[in-house]
Amino acid sequence: MEAPVQDSTRLSGSLAGIRVIDLTRVISGPFASQMLGDHGAEVIKVETPGEGDVVRQQGNMVNGFSAYFAQFNRNKRSMTLNLRTAEGRQVLDRLLADADVLVENFRPGVLAKMGLDDDTLRTRFPRLVVGRINGFGSTGPYRDRPAYDFVAQAMSGFMGVNGAEGGEPMRAAPPISDMVASLNLAFGVSAALVRRERTGQGEILETALTNGLVAMLGYLAAEFFATGKVPTRTGNDHPMLYPYGLFEAADGEVAIAPSSEVMVRRLLEALGQHALLEQPRFADNRQRMANRDALREILNGVTRQRSVAEWIDHLNAAGVPCGRVQDLRETFSDPQILDQQMRLELNQGEAGTIATTGFPIKMREAPAALQRPAPKLGEHTAEVLAELGFDATQCEDLRRRGVV
Repeated sequence: MEAPVQDSTRLSGSLAGIRVIDLTRVISGPFASQMLGDHGAEVIKVETPGEGDVVRQQGNMVNGFSAYFAQFNRNKRSMTLNLRTAEGRQVLDRLLADADVLVENFRPGVLAKMGLDDDTLRTRFPRLVVGRINGFGSTGPYRDRPAYDFVAQAMSGFMGVNGAEGGEPMRAAPPISDMVASLNLAFGVSAALVRRERTGQGEILETALTNGLVAMLGYLAAEFFATGKVPTRTGNDHPMLYPYGLFEAADGEVAIAPSSEVMVRRLLEALGQHALLEQPRFADNRQRMANRDALREILNGVTRQRSVAEWIDHLNAAGVPCGRVQDLRETFSDPQILDQQMRLELNQGEAGTIATTGFPIKMREAPAALQRPAPKLGEHTAEVLAELGFDATQCEDLRRRGVV
């Protein structure tokens, strides 16, 4: 659906009135600042003159505009600013003087080289919430290493537990470490803003690509801590429950996820196989895990007799969690996804309409909203400088000298 673009002078949402200076680029960071913007914050994306965020030149172009960039940069204004120059850093100082939040994803120490080390930030901007994303954290032996999603997936153990049994480690297709770190950053910034309301104090917080994925290991980490055994890769099977996974239908596969004994009983009753529970080898989950291949063969023999659609209707009616394995064309035409408005259309002006994913958090009183499409590089530079008190002559001088 196409969401209406609202007047940016009347930003709505739970974060309305919060100003965010966004120094991030690529995915980790831009996704976080976009979420803040979705919920009403005023986000000013600061980019290098003539270059901009590298993602602007990546992915498929829609009439010259990157769909990749649009996916992570709606609800922002863009200004160019050369932070390698003293004048550029002075403009940044003026931006921060009236800001609530600064987000950055430089390597540790880069911001300090610009004259904005942590002590300076605390002293000069005591109410500022500073949020940063890096690869491994700002301390420890890996603090200075460069990192991207693939490296974080590998080093966090995440890749090591994904993949087919006996097969190679497998990364997740989406850039999950970037996305998780961004979620953590947006949450951390929001928590720090709540604390500031109580104390008047700003905060300096960070999240790392690798740390975020380590925290997401969930029950796999819990089992390792409890047993000392490294989990084996199990592909689409659950590492601790069975039956749970993909099953063969007459025309495809069905994802079936009974997570308790009650639901397993429902599943077997719906398949006409309730008597299997009377067999010692399938009587409880421990035995079913030990005899997983045998049970899979029996159940596939039943599920192959009907279509995917028939099984989804039948099993859902029986109270068994299940679903179709969908490609993205099917996902974004699914009536539930459409009802939830998880596809939005951005009006990008000359570039036409670009689709992005929608808002995952549904608020009733202060819902997320599309305030702005993704900006052109430096589209709002003059506007932001004017708000800082620069007149037209000063703006032109900054542009002529390569500051903006």
